[in-house]
Amino acid sequence: MAKVRLTKNELKKQKDNLKRFTRYLPTLELKKKQLLLEIRRIQNEVEALDTASRRLEQEISAWSGVFADRFDLNEYIKIEDVLRGRGNIAGIDIPTFDKVIFEDIPWDYFEVPFWVDTGIVSIKEQISRRIEQDILREQEEIVRNELRITIQRIKLFEEVKIPESKEAIRIIQIFLGDGMTAEVVRGKIAKNKIAKKRALEASR
Repeated sequence: MAKVRLTKNELKKQKDNLKRFTRYLPTLELKKKQLLLEIRRIQNEVEALDTASRRLEQEISAWSGVFADRFDLNEYIKIEDVLRGRGNIAGIDIPTFDKVIFEDIPWDYFEVPFWVDTGIVSIKEQISRRIEQDILREQEEIVRNELRITIQRIKLFEEVKIPESKEAIRIIQIFLGDGMTAEVVRGKIAKNKIAKKRALEASR
């Protein structure tokens, strides 16, 4: 703890600091809870996307035998853009997923296998889910970093700032109290001396 000035002004300053720290601490605790809830929400969304992807893969596997035609779908699936937005969680900015825009590549239904349409739609869905998951993981990383900083601040307030202010207040109050006591004693001594002097003068 830094050296504390033993004055009334310093006492007021330390009391104001303590009031501010104790008022701000519940806000940090609330933010910590919000961030933990958001991390769980993000994890649930990632799990839901995983479940949807597995379900789609199972559906595809039911008719994947037709892929024996060895028709290359890649030339019909090109990402044109990934639309992202910005959100806010407990006062921090995070990226959000909007949608994936694919190039509109036409094909001749008479020249391609009958399953191509379904296959392209399914693959686009899987690509969109993977990109959304990547953005959700970005969110989680940002939120976890903010959570780490918030926990550090809570510990700083609980373990350093608040105890320091309390100790400073205690030391200053003791010093000022001792000073007042000493002043009262000095006043009484001076008063007694004056009384004795007057008594001595009166007796002459």
